[in-house]
Amino acid sequence: MSHLVTLTGCAPTPLASYLKAIGIFRLVAEQADADARGCWSAFGFELSSFMDLPELERFFLEVYRPTPIIAPWNGGSGFYPKDNKSGIEPLSQAEAERFSDIRDAILLTRELLAREGIADKPGSDGKHVLLQLLRNELPDSALTWFDATVVLTDANPRYPPLLGTGGNDGRLDFTNNFMQRLVSLFDPDSGAAVDEAGFLLHQALTGDATPNLPSAAIGQFSPSAAGGPNGATGFQGGSVVNPWDFVLMLEGAVLFAAAATRRLESSGTAALSYPFTVRSTGSGSGTTDIADESSARAEIWMPIWNRPASFPELRTLFSDGRITLGRRIAADGLDAIRAIAHYGSERGIEAFQRYGFLMRSGRAYLATPLSRVPVRRNTRADLLDQLDGHDWLRALRRMARSGEAPARLQSTVRRLEDAMFEVAESGGAPALQRTLVVLGEICAYLRSSPKARDGSPYPPTLRRDWSGDAVNDGSAEFRIARALAGIHGVDPSRGDATIMPMLEHFIPPPTADGRKWAAGDEHDVVWSGGSLETNLASVAQRRLLMAEMRGLVDKPFISRTSATLSDIAALLGDRVDLERVARLLAGLVLVTPKARHWIVRAQEEPAAIPGAYFVLKPLFCTDRQLIDANILPKDRRLPLTSSVVLNLAQRRPDRALDEAYRRCRIAGLPALPRVSAAGLDGPLLLSTLLVPVNMSELKRLYESFSNRLAAAPTTIVS
Repeated sequence: MSHLVTLTGCAPTPLASYLKAIGIFRLVAEQADADARGCWSAFGFELSSFMDLPELERFFLEVYRPTPIIAPWNGGSGFYPKDNKSGIEPLSQAEAERFSDIRDAILLTRELLAREGIADKPGSDGKHVLLQLLRNELPDSALTWFDATVVLTDANPRYPPLLGTGGNDGRLDFTNNFMQRLVSLFDPDSGAAVDEAGFLLHQALTGDATPNLPSAAIGQFSPSAAGGPNGATGFQGGSVVNPWDFVLMLEGAVLFAAAATRRLESSGTAALSYPFTVRSTGSGSGTTDIADESSARAEIWMPIWNRPASFPELRTLFSDGRITLGRRIAADGLDAIRAIAHYGSERGIEAFQRYGFLMRSGRAYLATPLSRVPVRRNTRADLLDQLDGHDWLRALRRMARSGEAPARLQSTVRRLEDAMFEVAESGGAPALQRTLVVLGEICAYLRSSPKARDGSPYPPTLRRDWSGDAVNDGSAEFRIARALAGIHGVDPSRGDATIMPMLEHFIPPPTADGRKWAAGDEHDVVWSGGSLETNLASVAQRRLLMAEMRGLVDKPFISRTSATLSDIAALLGDRVDLERVARLLAGLVLVTPKARHWIVRAQEEPAAIPGAYFVLKPLFCTDRQLIDANILPKDRRLPLTSSVVLNLAQRRPDRALDEAYRRCRIAGLPALPRVSAAGLDGPLLLSTLLVPVNMSELKRLYESFSNRLAAAPTTIVS
């Protein structure tokens, strides 16, 4: 008969509790029931086996055989004269059969140390030799711990972060404490559990409150139990631990065997491969920062699965516990969450619990829970892959982490990473827009810093989906920014090739292959830290000059992306956040204008639009647009002069109107009613005129305006 036992004392956090669940599952499967199954639930770890809870407790109290967990390469391990021997000495003489594996490993190790003349903790060179000897001579039962603790590479030994630096955290040796906890629970000679062992085991399995726990160190695995300042009701708290928690925690850590790997194409030194472990990154969590990365050991992303799995299946999952992003292994936490968004739950994993091994409380490390990341396929996170173009994202992040990186760059890159974390986790339009905004800020920084440009590839061009439905939050600000970002010119001599994208006014140009920053003329870059109105006035004047220098006949203000007349009414009615438009625009200019974009229609009729807008707007449309809309005769032109732009920018809209009437009359447009620009802000009106709109809507209202000669002379209401 199979019994389902909910181990409510085993939760995904803290790390000690997670490892305890893995240890229980491993020991039951290896020593009692090979058909056991396990998974996580909202209540703890679910263990299915032939044992109910009392039988499970009886197994650990009467049958359980401890794994040989020793670390003779460490000082404080119990093998050297000055070490604490309260655990290792009784176990080395234990007569109980259940302790035979650990006893034999201790005795074999002592013989090896005596044979090699090692009487004290070895130095770095001697440690490497000792580790190789141990790897060759220890029994298989002890090698499972060895491989989870140490990796022998072709250079120096490497130490997986889960178990500190070879089974110790500073002066705390995990293995010696493991043996001490065993002796506190069992009589080494008879193998019988001591009186309080059963009570402590029940508390460890169920999570019930346990009074008067013994004072003992638990190290990095449970920050709340590690003591230290504010660790209790007083100023300083002591470290307390249930001995079973410590024992089962290390038994679970045995599953995390590491390996030394090397890419076939690489001739460099071997890299450390450890299950679900990546380099630490300060982003994606409110508790860490880029400054924490240099002292952090790593991050480990513990899988949480909700379907019962056998232990061989779990062992396979952890042995192949690589997180890959595309064709490369994830390097850090940001890569990890992007990879999870790509692959979804193909391995049956419901979520990952993210831990960072961060330096806290002096020089001690703590396994700090950072976040719980649900596993689901998130297609919006695919947009982030475009930032990898030209190796731009990796180079930018590397530059922000250099010793000479200014605080502005560090903080901006941190906000970019936070936004990318949010995109990969939830993928909503707000997070994608925040990513665009920060990309614009990074481009502004690179624009102002030639030194930074020398260390960074050219920003990659983003595809059209960066301005599509996934990013669109339905706001007027987004539609206006998207329409402005799509402005470009066409060159009829090159088959109407797209030229003069808006990006040219934000950052200097790239080299011909688009990978690096070109040295030379930066006069077209006119966008600065000023207001949207000021910057758009500079852009309009510069584009007219560029068109003249290139000999273009038509105006360089075409766009395949439009706003609605409702957006225009909101903009002129001071109901649009201009600062937000500017921030979005600075990121959206990275989107290529070559593909067909979205022509949107108003969902409702616009409010009153000043008549001055309809008089001036034809000057800001291309002649081809006006001819296609039957507003301009085919053999005529309606040029836009810099004086119109200048008069609007300098708050002289009446002068701009006068010239517009004159030019429209010369071009043969229908006679327009005279309107006044009284009360209109010239720079805001200029910005509004630059926003591309749906020409069919504009034509309909323009005709209505031109035919209503007897209407009120100052406004037209659709």
